[in-house]
Amino acid sequence: MPGIGPPSPSPPGYCDPVLLSASRSLLPVNPTLGVLMCVLLLVAAGVVRVFRLSPDEGTNRSRQVLIAGVRAAVQLGAVSLVITWAVTNIAGLFAFLLVMFAVAVRTAGRRLTPNGTWWLTAAPLAVGVVPAVLALLLTGLVPLKGISLVPLTGILLGGALTATVLAGRRALDELRTRKGEVEAALALGLLDRDARLEIARPAASDALLPGLDQTRTVGLVTLPGAFVGVLLGGASPLAAGAVQLFVLLALMAVQSLAVSVTVELVARGRINRD
Repeated sequence: MPGIGPPSPSPPGYCDPVLLSASRSLLPVNPTLGVLMCVLLLVAAGVVRVFRLSPDEGTNRSRQVLIAGVRAAVQLGAVSLVITWAVTNIAGLFAFLLVMFAVAVRTAGRRLTPNGTWWLTAAPLAVGVVPAVLALLLTGLVPLKGISLVPLTGILLGGALTATVLAGRRALDELRTRKGEVEAALALGLLDRDARLEIARPAASDALLPGLDQTRTVGLVTLPGAFVGVLLGGASPLAAGAVQLFVLLALMAVQSLAVSVTVELVARGRINRD
């Protein structure tokens, strides 16, 4: 009877029409794309150089833009070579996730401080991402498979990284420029942690604005990657929207925790620039 029993296997060489259509709708990988990407990178670096978008004379932000672009190309090329192993092997999956976390900690830490306190950025990065991923695994919403766990963890970790860097830099900069106000608060009897917190917290809260704006304008201004990826993968627009909504809400939770822990570490002097 029709509809009874397992579906018949696809013949050799068969390609799902939905996936084939999705792949054709993506950017073609050819020399033209390579040239265009090089032009975009040079434009970005050129604009930074012409308009002197660097914090001081000792920082060559234009060079940093070029290095970031080349580094991204190398890293994505390397990931393309190992991603199959990572998503099909449990040991490879955990190794890949560990590398992702270690790189995020190093990147965030070095953006905040040159001294040995940089490794403490592991706390704000882990405090939101780890519980969120564990909750998804324990509830069965996400299987223990690399094909779903790697991109989801990457999105959450990337959001936590951005929030940690923005919050930490704003808090540390504010404490440096308003040092006199901190000393005045101490003279009034506030504890060191409380005095620093009163100055650092309002500025650090701005780190939540990118995530808030992205969530408020989703579907109207932007169509984020999770929505587009699920849609191109053959899911219905409703399913793609549900996935994207979950990602945005999870990001706000993760970033809120990351900012809170970062501000606390800065206020207590655990992360500093001394």
